[in-house]
Amino acid sequence: MSKQPKAGKASLKKDVTQVKPPVASDKKTDERPPDKVSKKDVPQPRMQFDDAHRVIKAKKRSVLNKSEAQNRVELFRHLPQYAHGTQLPDLESKFFQPDLMHPSVYKVGLQYLSGDISGGNARCIAMLLAFREAINDYSTPAEKILSRDLTAKISSYVSFLIECRPLSISMGNAIRFLKNRITKLPLALSESEAKASLQSDIDRFINEKIIVAGKVIVSHAVTKIRDDDVLLTYGSASVVEMIFEHAHELGKKFRVVVVDSRPNLEGQGLLRRLVAKGISCTYTHINAVSYIMHEVTRVFLGASSVLSNGTVYSRVGTSSVAMVAHSFGVPVLMCCEAYKFHERVQLDSICFNELGDPDAISRVPRGESFSHLKNWADNENLHILNLKYDITPSDYVSMLITDYGMLPPTSVPVIVREYRREHVWI
Repeated sequence: MSKQPKAGKASLKKDVTQVKPPVASDKKTDERPPDKVSKKDVPQPRMQFDDAHRVIKAKKRSVLNKSEAQNRVELFRHLPQYAHGTQLPDLESKFFQPDLMHPSVYKVGLQYLSGDISGGNARCIAMLLAFREAINDYSTPAEKILSRDLTAKISSYVSFLIECRPLSISMGNAIRFLKNRITKLPLALSESEAKASLQSDIDRFINEKIIVAGKVIVSHAVTKIRDDDVLLTYGSASVVEMIFEHAHELGKKFRVVVVDSRPNLEGQGLLRRLVAKGISCTYTHINAVSYIMHEVTRVFLGASSVLSNGTVYSRVGTSSVAMVAHSFGVPVLMCCEAYKFHERVQLDSICFNELGDPDAISRVPRGESFSHLKNWADNENLHILNLKYDITPSDYVSMLITDYGMLPPTSVPVIVREYRREHVWI
C-alpha cells in the first residue's frame, strides 16, 4: 500500500511534462500579431552597394557590364555609382538580340543612359509606352499562364531599366499598377482580350493620372496668380511651365524669375520657352536666391514625389530655394500629381538618393583654361559628389497643389490612406 502512491506521483509527473509543451506553443501563437503580413506585401530591401556579397550577386544577374566609379564619397557608398559611359557600348551590342529584351525597352534604356529623357512624367510615360509595345508583341509560351509569365517578363524589364538608371518613385507606382492589373486578369479571357485590356489600362493611366491631372493642377494654381505678381521657379518642371503659359493666356500680367544651377542648367530651356511665349522673365543662379527673393511674391516648384510625412522629394537645390523663401515669408506652392504620392517616410536625402556623373561638375563651359578639375580622378584625396535629389521639410511648404485640390502637407497621409482604393496603381 505504501508503494502505490509513489507510482501515482510518477504518473502525475509524466502527465505534467506531457501537458507543458502545448502550453508553451499556445503562448507563441498568442504573441503573434492577428494580421500577419504576407511576403508579397513586404517591399524588397533596397540594394546596398557597399555590401560586397550583394554586389557580386547583382553582377551575376546583370545584363550590362558596368565598372565602378573611382574616388567615391564614403557617406554615399551604399548608392550605385558607375563610370559614365561604360554601360553604353555593351548595351548597344545587345540591341539586336530580341530574345533577351524587347527592342522598345532597350530603346528606353538607351535614352535613360544618354540623358535624352529626363523628368518624372517623361520617364514614366516612356516606360509605360515601352511596356505597352512589349505587351502587344507578347505571346504566351506553351504550358504557361499569361498572368504569371507576363509578370516575370515585366520584372525582367524593370530590373534592366534599373541598371540603366534608378527608377523614380512615380515609376515604381506605375509598375505596381501594371502588375496589379496583370494579376487581376480573369482566367476566362483569351490572350488577345487580355492584351487589349492591359493596353487600355496603360492608356487610361497615362491619360488620367498624368495628362488630365496636370490640367487640373493648372486650373487650381492659376487662381493663386494675380496681376503684378513676381513668380519664382527653380529648374524646369513641366507642370509649372504649363501654369505660367495658361496664366499668360488668361491675360494676367506677371513676371517670372527662373533660378538655375549647374550642372544640368535646366532653367535655360524653360527660360527660352517662356520668353518665346512673350512672358517677362529674369534669369539667375541659385547662389543669388537670397538677393532676389525680396522681390518675389510667390514660389512655384515641381516635385518628384511627396512622402507620407509631408516632405517633398525633388531635384537637388529645391530645399535651399524653399528655405530662403520661408525665411523671407514668401509662400511656397508645390505642384505634384497624386500618382507621385508615396507612403514612405524619409527624413534625409542620404539613405535614398541618386548619384549623377561627377565629371559633369568638373566640366566648365567656358573652356579648358577654366577647368581646374580636369584630372580630378587621379587625386585619391579628392572626391566629387553630384546628387540628383534632396528633401524639403514640410515646414517650408505652404501648400500642395494636386489633382485632388489644394491641401496642406499634413494631409498627405490622409490622401495616401483614404484614397488607397480609388488610386488604381495600388
